[in-house]
Amino acid sequence: MPPFFPTGREIVLLTLLLVFLLSVSSTFKSTPISIAEITKLRSSYYSEDAEDIQPTTFESQFSLQSLSAPMNWGLGQVPQTQILAHVPGWTIFDRLYVLNGTAYIVTDSPDTVPDRRFISSTAMPIKNGAEAQAQRLPTDKDMRVISTDEARRLFGSQVDRYDGVSWLVNDPRQFITHYYHWSAELFFGMWRTYSSLDPTITPNGETFLPAPRRLIFTHIDAANWRDYSAMNEWVIYSTFPSISMEFMNDWLERKASGRPIVFDRVVFADRAAAFHGTNFLRTQRTAANAFALPGSVNWWMPIRNSVVAFSGLSDAEGRAAIAGVASTPVITYISRQGWGRRMLIPEHHEKLVSELYKLRDAYGYEVNVVNMDKMSRKEQLQLAGRTTIMMGVHGNGLTSLLWMRPTARSTVMEFFYPGGFAHDYEYTTRAIGMVHYGFWGDTAFTRPDVPPVNYPEGFQGNEIPIDGELVARLCHERLTLSEEADD
Repeated sequence: MPPFFPTGREIVLLTLLLVFLLSVSSTFKSTPISIAEITKLRSSYYSEDAEDIQPTTFESQFSLQSLSAPMNWGLGQVPQTQILAHVPGWTIFDRLYVLNGTAYIVTDSPDTVPDRRFISSTAMPIKNGAEAQAQRLPTDKDMRVISTDEARRLFGSQVDRYDGVSWLVNDPRQFITHYYHWSAELFFGMWRTYSSLDPTITPNGETFLPAPRRLIFTHIDAANWRDYSAMNEWVIYSTFPSISMEFMNDWLERKASGRPIVFDRVVFADRAAAFHGTNFLRTQRTAANAFALPGSVNWWMPIRNSVVAFSGLSDAEGRAAIAGVASTPVITYISRQGWGRRMLIPEHHEKLVSELYKLRDAYGYEVNVVNMDKMSRKEQLQLAGRTTIMMGVHGNGLTSLLWMRPTARSTVMEFFYPGGFAHDYEYTTRAIGMVHYGFWGDTAFTRPDVPPVNYPEGFQGNEIPIDGELVARLCHERLTLSEEADD
């Protein structure tokens, strides 16, 4: 086959094509770009203000937790512990160290650290008497305050990290497995303490506080933290769905490793330590101490709104409950009749129900007479989230007041055996911004005129009196705010 040679016409066409390509490429000039300009361009690419929204990846949408590197100070000084907030029983630490089960506060200013009996304890069961109290006082096995030099001798040049925010509970099992003590004391106090770091929480529950990554129980096993009504787990998982939980065996395994660890930030709770607080001595409520810390008046709303939303209220009811603008006031009487303990005189119960139904018929109020143990968790929370006035005999069912929306009309009415009184629900009601009334038959009382704590014979009995007409009249006054109009 003879060799191929381009024709004259093909040579002319190739020449014209080459000239065209050279002329086009000359319009694109190479311009040097600085590192600062690259950074600026990269920032604008991800900016919310960028006109063209670029496709996002999973990694750019969510901040994934990276591997936690040890805290390493090499030849430098051991980072000191900072106490961000403290009242007896409730403390927030930055950089709290732990080795072999002992907590270490590292500081070269030991005089600034509160007495450790106000922070920690041996976590022995809570019993009465001077001997039992002495057994709960912390020793060097529980907590120590050490200098940076001593910390270097103990820890070396690095420690493992608990990154993020941790909640640590140094309590015995004794009061954990109970809906009230979990939600209205432990969880209540933990969040009140932690929320003191954000005084700007809004009425809608908006906060800049990151959710805790883990909840640690140093003296409770995994099988013994739930309550009989299965509300403890509902509350924690509806509030912090991503939280992990560690228990006594996990703590013992970390202790056995002999490795020092440090908490980036930890909210440290100890029930026995709280007993030394002035507010506890006045109310017998451990969470009361935390209210000496600064905070937002809306401190509870992030928790309340999360639990209520998780219960699955309808869109309309949910918006009304969160906004506090429900058109029809809701009265909920939580009955204990048939419970077998702490019940109203049967005739008084029937009269109370009759008087509440009269309010419904006369004014259009929604009235619910319920036994909480007969309702599902969702039903309980949905009803509480819509309730304006909640009432009942002193008992665990009144814990649902936590999920009411605090408004000017929101009220809790608690029935006691005459002469008896406990702060449990009275204090909790006030702590979230609502009004509480106690009743002794035909007598009502509210703060500041509350009686001293007392458990007379009959307190736990089934002959508790109540004046149904008085209760109904006070309900109408609260719903119309007529007492404020009279002032």
